[in-house]
Amino acid sequence: MGQVQAGIIPVTPFQQNCTILFDDETREGVIVDPGGDVDVIIQTIEENKISLKAIWLTHGHLDHAGGAAELKERLGLTIIGPHKDDLPLLERIETQARTYNVSGLRNVVPDQWLEDGDRVSFGDHEFEVYHCPGHAPGHVIYFDRNQNFAHLGDVLFSGSIGRTDLPGGDHQTLLNSIRDKVFPLGDDVGFICGHGPGGRIGEERRNNPFLRGL
Repeated sequence: MGQVQAGIIPVTPFQQNCTILFDDETREGVIVDPGGDVDVIIQTIEENKISLKAIWLTHGHLDHAGGAAELKERLGLTIIGPHKDDLPLLERIETQARTYNVSGLRNVVPDQWLEDGDRVSFGDHEFEVYHCPGHAPGHVIYFDRNQNFAHLGDVLFSGSIGRTDLPGGDHQTLLNSIRDKVFPLGDDVGFICGHGPGGRIGEERRNNPFLRGL
């Protein structure tokens, strides 16, 4: 078994971190949050000879899920996640896209909803699923315990946290998710997030100004 590697493709005007997680030996992998720019995503996958097995979604906002339906159709993939509480967001992607004047994004319903405590995998790599509402009601994160690595979506950023002023957002709920689900993963866990650079959980716990007093 190889190591999990991560490649990031910034997509949509929101510069969302569409992430390819793949095994560096077998080149098998999954794509997390294909929010749009599907032609660019497919070109990157082909150039790097990645064999995609599934689409994983962290939550239902347009910049994370807007390209999932097209990518599923073009590559014959299964869409897994997020939690079912994000169905209203997933059903409003096209309406949201018109509001922000972003073209080419589509509503989507996943093939499989995820629950807190589920596990998803590709090849020999297993990820634990944690339901972390607050930024979005059905937000989930993915944690590879063997490699001390997590994909946190828009729950926690380097030096910041997810917005809570969008429909379904709640500031205290987000802080509770970070305290109860993210922090216990461990200070030495490295993470990728939905926008900007990643980091380590311990660094955010100690220094993130939004998390003082947690």
